[in-house]
Amino acid sequence: MPNADRPDGLDAAAFDAVVWDLDGTLVHLAVDWEAVATDAEATFRSAGVDADGMDLWAMLDLADAEGMRDDVEAVIADHEREGARRSTRLACADRMGAFDAEGVCSLNCEAACRVALDAHDLTSHADAVVGRDSVATRKPDPEPLLETLRRMDAAPEEAVFVGDSRRDELTAERAGVAFRYVGDGPSGV
Repeated sequence: MPNADRPDGLDAAAFDAVVWDLDGTLVHLAVDWEAVATDAEATFRSAGVDADGMDLWAMLDLADAEGMRDDVEAVIADHEREGARRSTRLACADRMGAFDAEGVCSLNCEAACRVALDAHDLTSHADAVVGRDSVATRKPDPEPLLETLRRMDAAPEEAVFVGDSRRDELTAERAGVAFRYVGDGPSGV
């Protein structure tokens, strides 16, 4: 819902808190997701578990079921941290720091979020950072976004979540938080 002053609809006076998605919103992580899947599949294979052809989210669910979450999470997180170091800053990152309370809620691991924020001099603007591994569930479950708001001491009804995907929009909807797309709309789920 853009307004006349801000094409992205983020009027600082309209919200007490802004929570940003990371990858695709503030930065673009330089991650080869096919290589991540290949390495995760190899981790499963070495444990005698078939995960061939699964997407990463299904692999994380399988890892939970097989008691392999730490091993699989480590493989994914290694790629994400390296991708965060080589990430590119996106235009929306220039808006970070313009609001009273700001946080980051991401499907990436928390460490990768922090690496990317550090790499682009955004850390000082983040009052809270919640990644995929910070809580027991992941987006589009509302808990990661709600935990980000709790860490910011902000109420859902006074906040906005800015993201690039339908998954981000669903997360906000389920958490009772306003939502704004960065750019022209969803990049995917």
